[in-house]
Amino acid sequence: MFKTLATAWKLPDLRRKLLFTVMILVLFRLGCVIQVPFIDTAALQETFGQSGTLFDYFNILSGQAFSQGTLFALSVSPYITASIVMQLLGIAIPALERLQKSGEEGQKKINMITRYVTVALALVTSYGYYLTLKNSADAITDDGFFPMLVILSCHCAGAAIIMWMGEKITEHGIGNGISMILFVNIVSSLPTMASSFVSYVSTYAQLGMSENLGYVIAIYAAMLVVAVGIVAFVVFFTESERRLPVQYAKRVVGRKMYGGQSTHLPLKMNMTGVMPIIFASTIVSLPSTIAMFFPNLEKGSFWKGFFNFFSTSSWFYPVLMCVLIVAFAYFYQSISFNPLEVANNLKKNGGFIPGIRPGKPTSDFIKKSLNKITLIGAFFLGVVALIPMLVGLTGLSFGTVTFGGTSLLILVGVIVEVRTQLESQITMRHFKGFLE
Repeated sequence: MFKTLATAWKLPDLRRKLLFTVMILVLFRLGCVIQVPFIDTAALQETFGQSGTLFDYFNILSGQAFSQGTLFALSVSPYITASIVMQLLGIAIPALERLQKSGEEGQKKINMITRYVTVALALVTSYGYYLTLKNSADAITDDGFFPMLVILSCHCAGAAIIMWMGEKITEHGIGNGISMILFVNIVSSLPTMASSFVSYVSTYAQLGMSENLGYVIAIYAAMLVVAVGIVAFVVFFTESERRLPVQYAKRVVGRKMYGGQSTHLPLKMNMTGVMPIIFASTIVSLPSTIAMFFPNLEKGSFWKGFFNFFSTSSWFYPVLMCVLIVAFAYFYQSISFNPLEVANNLKKNGGFIPGIRPGKPTSDFIKKSLNKITLIGAFFLGVVALIPMLVGLTGLSFGTVTFGGTSLLILVGVIVEVRTQLESQITMRHFKGFLE
């Protein structure tokens, strides 16, 4: 990766793209610390410091801006939600499906509709965020109409600015803009984790518990080694793929003969990406989030036992997480990849899988192979998501920041995507042509 960056830096046009991306990301991080009027940051951080809730999850994706009520507190959540909604509606509404398949012009219209949906979702989300600040966190210093209008306007404008920044990075920079913003947000949480570790060790040292201090350092050193191994495993699995052989028949067009070559159809082992973990984490965190609004439930009551059963310390929490990850992996794979369409495209272009008849048999074979790969990928996502929970059983805490499987997959995915894009652009610029 570093060698690729060094090579890209030597090329003027790629250097301009890198500098443009860095400039936009710096401006974004500046927006994450701009305070919104009428919000008490200290009261907000005290309320949103609990782990295992949706607030903790939103806080990670926003780079701690959510727990501070700053200009970019909503982060990329409205845009990501709008993109998912448009993707799902493209399956249910034939008109949107035709737009998705109508090339560049159709994609421009889809992007325009996505922007409007993002603004609408940002308005709804900002109002819900305002009610949470007012009623649960008691972080609003003035609850009049004008303060509410200012807070809603600032957060909606922040979401729109983030959407614009992401599109500009995608258009003029390196990598996918929204992915790069998520990457920076997660990386910005690493210093907080480091300071939490230092304070944890310092506490043992100040208490004179030297015998426990060595144990804590050994545990964290082992965790560091495990973390490096997990990252290597995630990188390996992210880049792994199942290659189905494809043969193209020879055909004569005029005086020229086309086809006859052998290629392959790549099926990614982790085709669904991080989306199943995001969906599963959102659902399993709902009970813990709702429990925050009812802190005075009687011990031994039904609802107290219900919320404890779905808490992060319950045995049912990781089981439910794994089941939902598998379910959402199959669901997201079914809406993002159509084996019948791929089989028809192969048939139209004279391609076939050796030993498999074109048409429906090819579609069934691709679907069967895809189901096996999806199951393996879902188990992989489940392992990555459960590792932080298993670490939590040791009793060690990283503070208010939960460095979960979602964050790790996003980091690895963005790094792999940027490296691949840089390598492809470097190859294009060093291609001398057929005549030399």
